Amino acid sequence: MTPEQVYVALAPRVVGYLRVRGVPDPEDLAGEVFLQVARDLPRFRAADDELAVRRWVFTIARNRAIDAARRARRRPRSSDVEVPDRPAPPAAEPFDPALVSALGELTDDQREVVALRFVADLPLEVVARMTRRSVGATKALQHRALENLRRSVSTEPPAAL
Repeated sequence: MTPEQVYVALAPRVVGYLRVRGVPDPEDLAGEVFLQVARDLPRFRAADDELAVRRWVFTIARNRAIDAARRARRRPRSSDVEVPDRPAPPAAEPFDPALVSALGELTDDQREVVALRFVADLPLEVVARMTRRSVGATKALQHRALENLRRSVSTEPPAAL
C-alpha cells in the first residue's frame, strides 16, 4: 500500500478514534499520525497486509493520543492562563450528541476498547494485544461498555424489577 492509499482508507476512522478518545483537535493529531505513516511506511514489512497496516496505524494513533493527554496534564490550568475577550467558536460535532454524552460516561479503558473495536474495526485479539490485556479482560471491558452505552442511549424506560 502507498501512503495515499493508507490515508484514504483509514483517515476517517483515525479521526473518529481520536475524537472518541477525547483528543481536543483530532484532525490535527490525525495529520501527525499520517505524517509518521508516510515517513515510516517504506520500512514497514507488512505493507501488503491490510490488517497489519490498520493495527500499525492505530498503534501510532493510540500512542499519539496518550502523548497528547500527557502534554495536556503538564500544561498550566486554564485558570492560570489569560482568557481572550471573545470566546472560541463551538466545534462542529459530527456524532449524535446522545452518543457523545454516553461515550463520555464510560471509563477511559472502556472508551478505548470501544473505539479500537468499532471505530478502528480491529479484532478483539488485536485490541487486547494493543492495550496489553488478556482477551478475556478486553471482552469484559467491551461488554460493560456496550451495556453502559445501551442503557445511556436507550429511549425505553428501565424494566421494573
